[in-house]
Amino acid sequence: MNETLLSVRNLKTWFSVGKDTVRAVDGISFDVAKGETFALLGESGCGKSMTSLSIMQLVPQPAGKIVNGEILLEGEDLLNLPESGMRSVRGNRVAMIFQEPMTSLNPVLTVGQQIGESLLRHKGLKRAAARSQVLELLAAVGIPAPENRIDEYPHQLSGGMKQRVMIAIALAGEPDLLIADEPTTALDVTIQAQVLQLLRDLQKETGMAILLITHDLGVVSEMADRVAVMYAGQIVEQASREQFFADPKHPYSRKLFDSLPDMQKRDQPLEVIKGSVPSLSQTFTGCRFEGRCDYAWTPCREQVPEWQQMAVGHEMRCFRANGELLAQWPEVVKVAPEKTQPLQVITAQKPLLQVNDLKVHFPIRKGFLKRITGYVYAVDGLDLQIKPGRTLALVGESGCGKTTVGKAILQLNRPTAGEVLFEGEDLVHLSGEKLRKRRRDFQVIFQDPFSSMNPRMMIGDIIEEGMIAQGVAGNAQQRSARVDVLLEQVGLSVEMRNRYPHEFSGGQRQRVCIARALAVEPKLIVCDEPTSALDVSVQAQILNLLKELQIEHHLSYLFITHNISVVAYLAHEVIVMYLGRIVERGKVEDVLENPVHPYTQALLAAVPIIDQKRKQEVVQLEGDIPSPISPPSGCYFHPRCPRVMPVCSEQYPGSIDLADGHSAHCHLLNG
Repeated sequence: MNETLLSVRNLKTWFSVGKDTVRAVDGISFDVAKGETFALLGESGCGKSMTSLSIMQLVPQPAGKIVNGEILLEGEDLLNLPESGMRSVRGNRVAMIFQEPMTSLNPVLTVGQQIGESLLRHKGLKRAAARSQVLELLAAVGIPAPENRIDEYPHQLSGGMKQRVMIAIALAGEPDLLIADEPTTALDVTIQAQVLQLLRDLQKETGMAILLITHDLGVVSEMADRVAVMYAGQIVEQASREQFFADPKHPYSRKLFDSLPDMQKRDQPLEVIKGSVPSLSQTFTGCRFEGRCDYAWTPCREQVPEWQQMAVGHEMRCFRANGELLAQWPEVVKVAPEKTQPLQVITAQKPLLQVNDLKVHFPIRKGFLKRITGYVYAVDGLDLQIKPGRTLALVGESGCGKTTVGKAILQLNRPTAGEVLFEGEDLVHLSGEKLRKRRRDFQVIFQDPFSSMNPRMMIGDIIEEGMIAQGVAGNAQQRSARVDVLLEQVGLSVEMRNRYPHEFSGGQRQRVCIARALAVEPKLIVCDEPTSALDVSVQAQILNLLKELQIEHHLSYLFITHNISVVAYLAHEVIVMYLGRIVERGKVEDVLENPVHPYTQALLAAVPIIDQKRKQEVVQLEGDIPSPISPPSGCYFHPRCPRVMPVCSEQYPGSIDLADGHSAHCHLLNG
């Protein structure tokens, strides 16, 4: 067994919020061995990130305070070190990759300067020696042309490159322990696969341990040696990766697995975890998961469960692990989750939306007179159609033009060329009052619900605003009644109408945005990454809601996402985009189970999956997406394609029809 590197014992980190005490971390214990990857898994608000900040002694002051516990790094308690001592630990013995690289990097310092700061602090390197070491670090984390990137600023880098720079900064001090807080949450699956492989390679080379903080079960399955599940400030289950994924024991862990969308669950609602994580300012008298548990019974409300060993190395805090208690209280009853009939949609043959040769080119203006010197070819000739009651998914890496397509259909970005036919009427030629009235038929759910709502307006007013603009639902009393109906329809209480956006959780805000979109009775909703920032349990609630609303109102969805599992569960057809063009399209089952374009194959192979026996070998794509300002000649994908041929750089491939609407643009299909 490996020697213990980090030992956390009964750690408690509390916050003073007004008169309340929020117990963000409330008595957790775990060990991280040298060279292993230990994963902390759980929903947002469970205390995972605060655990990492506590280890680093970066708890926000003055509200936050570590009130109890030990944090032993090879036997030395970090809580006993003064700040000067911790400065020699941070970045040197223990380093951290923060969740959002853009907010963690200094926008006014170059990449080289930021990595060099760590080298100066911990290695004493200056000037030429430091620059040489920075170049080596940039190369080690896979940054192409490091001699060019070293003098660039964060805003000049892609999301994947920013995350790699964060890793380079963390590695500069050659740490024994690397804390990775959601290191791939905002990344495309291809970049995510590259970052995860990079961490594995670096761990193998350096022997460092990794404390991985995430809510992604697929990432945990691919990376972790051991797993701890956190809930409401406490750890409720610990096991090896093999034990955990073979047989998760705690009811909360099981619910996380049941909430995951996939192809096999397409015709049924996803399991959901009722309610939300409880407030950590309350005093708990029993199990913290009791209010959301299907197995809850009397002792769960009255006693705090103790740790029970299920097998060697596998423990959980739950009364159901104790056979004597089960015999003593035979009235244990599982409350079965509500079930509905299989979700099916009857479709019409005539398209609701028909898009023909859509192009969106943004002009680049330079000089004093702002003359046009070029164009950003964001969308460069796209065709699609959506029938009533159907869901079309648009997938691809960031920067491929997915969101621009959605905005062009909504006429938020005016197309450069092409047709957008909605019920046969070309929206491109509408303007003013005609376009405003037509917008009642198509609405949008934005990726970030908080920034898309007015923080100074109450929820009821936000939902009613569109009805007033479109003259829907009659007078004020009728509109108010409709707001109440909509709130209940999306799973919120009527009393919430008088609250402000900041008083809601992420999942609740997204429900408000769905209610706002439904308020004007649209026929089409553009959903732009509506679940990307949500935990799997909240994501399941939103996906169930979207399916139910589709059946009830015969809605059509254009679903923009990079989450392949969501596409497999929700969509009927899928389009794969790359650099403003379509590379493959077809029914979901055809494209996801039999991809033919190398880019689609690379996307699917990069998706982290729970069952490692089904894991395909990741197709490593070289570099990032080329600039849409000057797309490559021939096939746009050929500079990154692992199966490139000479013809690929000479001409763009035409569409090759395979079977039953499945087609792709690839020279490989020409035989």
